[in-house]
Amino acid sequence: MSLWGNKDSVYSDGTIAISGTTVTGTGTTFNTAGLISEGDVIIVGTGATYGEAVISSVTNATTIVLSSANGLGTVPAGAAYDISQKPISTLGDSNYAGTEIFGVDTTEQSVARAANSQYRPAHAGWVGITSYTDQHGNTRVKTEVLVAGSTISGDAADEQQLPDS
Repeated sequence: MSLWGNKDSVYSDGTIAISGTTVTGTGTTFNTAGLISEGDVIIVGTGATYGEAVISSVTNATTIVLSSANGLGTVPAGAAYDISQKPISTLGDSNYAGTEIFGVDTTEQSVARAANSQYRPAHAGWVGITSYTDQHGNTRVKTEVLVAGSTISGDAADEQQLPDS
């Protein structure tokens, strides 16, 4: 797998538990051909509660092996997750939390720009979006294109920031 792919959300059926570097799924089919690959990123917990890790291999329908468990907290059984092809370099990035990296397709980018949304990215691709409060108490939004690309697909649940229409 390259350092990043073009799928904002690859897979998220069922739930998981993690022990060391082994991910055990319940209600999952991790080994479905063409879904999950080495180098994909697993985002664990709602809003990355437990962290993120890089997938090393898919063993079978219910087992994934991670490259490392560094950065993951204790993950109890029944945890939500999402698998993405976001840039590996964004894991542990001090500028953006795991939930602030978005795969923005050309439709989302066009809709946000046409609506003059505060979340409008300059380009489609992998985009860091964060908000902060300025010295006057105004909410400001910063967007930064991390990897420009017009082939992002597999829309994740980011409709609040980046609606499709």
